[in-house]
Amino acid sequence: MNTAHLAPLVLALAVLASACQPATDTSVADAAAIAATAPTAPASPFQSHDWPLPAPVGAAQPDLLATPDGRLLLSWIEPVEAGGHRLQLATFTPASAATGAGVGTNQAAGWSAPATIASGRDWFVNWADTPHVAMAHDGALWAHWLQKSAAAGYAYDVALVRSGDGGATWSAPVLVNDDGTETEHGFVSLWPDGAAGIGIAWLDGRATAAAGHVDHAGHAGAMSLRAARFDAALDKSDDVRIDAMTCDCCQTAIAITTRGPLLVYRDRSADEIRDIAVTRFENGRWTPPRLVHADQWTMPACPVNGPAVAARGDHVVVGWYTAADDLPALRLAYSGDAGDSFTAPLTVDQGDAVQGRTAVALDGDAAWVAWLREDAQGQSLQLARYAPGLERELQRVDLAALTGRGRGTGFPKLAVIHGDAHVVWTDVVDGRPRLRGAVLHNAVRAADK
Repeated sequence: MNTAHLAPLVLALAVLASACQPATDTSVADAAAIAATAPTAPASPFQSHDWPLPAPVGAAQPDLLATPDGRLLLSWIEPVEAGGHRLQLATFTPASAATGAGVGTNQAAGWSAPATIASGRDWFVNWADTPHVAMAHDGALWAHWLQKSAAAGYAYDVALVRSGDGGATWSAPVLVNDDGTETEHGFVSLWPDGAAGIGIAWLDGRATAAAGHVDHAGHAGAMSLRAARFDAALDKSDDVRIDAMTCDCCQTAIAITTRGPLLVYRDRSADEIRDIAVTRFENGRWTPPRLVHADQWTMPACPVNGPAVAARGDHVVVGWYTAADDLPALRLAYSGDAGDSFTAPLTVDQGDAVQGRTAVALDGDAAWVAWLREDAQGQSLQLARYAPGLERELQRVDLAALTGRGRGTGFPKLAVIHGDAHVVWTDVVDGRPRLRGAVLHNAVRAADK
């Protein structure tokens, strides 16, 4: 996968979608009609405010994680003046969580000083395939990045590290993939597994090392989806292939349900249909993948636009981009049974301006979704809030106008803690990336405190 060369073609194909098959179901239209006629909620009290971040100019590729103790972990990549890059981490402690047991030693409200997880001159740094940070059940932090395995531009491995002291020190890295092929490995999802372990899923290109990788027939040389487990000593086990043929360069995403981790990704069929699939790790194995919805998007190249997922108990919301039927759209679907089945999708936004690049979050009061649009006036970051089961829309916010255009603005990140939504995104100003943040407070609840 060479996203530098694919992206312009992909964007054009996503808009034109000339190879798309005619739609044969009306569930999306039905869902949109239902949403349009649903009772309108009262004026929402949520208000947006700037959220200053500790990242310097030049920072990009953010990740945002809400921890069980009510804090937020923000990571990013920034260039090193002497050459190469470093992965940075900072912890945000809201005032309401400042007195609780925290991550590391910083207990004061606000941001901790940024700390370096790792640095290197041989990293693969990409707008779409970005590092993630996770917290295991024992409180240990885990992080990954991409490390080049050969001089070829798109040969890289997944490096993984662990910190048992809240990010003060980190282990030596281990490679997640051990196939030894000079191919692509990335688009990672991390989740807590067992008392002290971590689960990891990734797109794996080892089969593409074989001759004849350009495989639109779908029988050999395809990107696959794999998963494994690492324990506190960074020993790997349970390495398994989940799907032998997936979209080459769309993000994977994971959420924890009461019945196990639910992994979402963009599948790929032999007929080049690239719809969103889910699989759950339950009773020691991954369930057979199934589609969230049969969009029937026929796409002869990777759109570099993966799904997002959030869960709370058995309740799940999945968000994704599609350009089926010649129409770019952002969709949401809800599951009340931990991902066994999903409602007909709700179309959140549609039209040529929709870029997708979505993030979702779910709490007891609402389902949140953030996404990007781009039209003649520029890019904008949108945010919408729905009832938890997507029964009705509660609020829609034009959150930010971006200076940057195109793919350099990457993917926004979204997390909800203590009822407040926190959003982080990348903008590009005067040719340099920088991170920006916003928080949406419930003004009525804040006034009652």
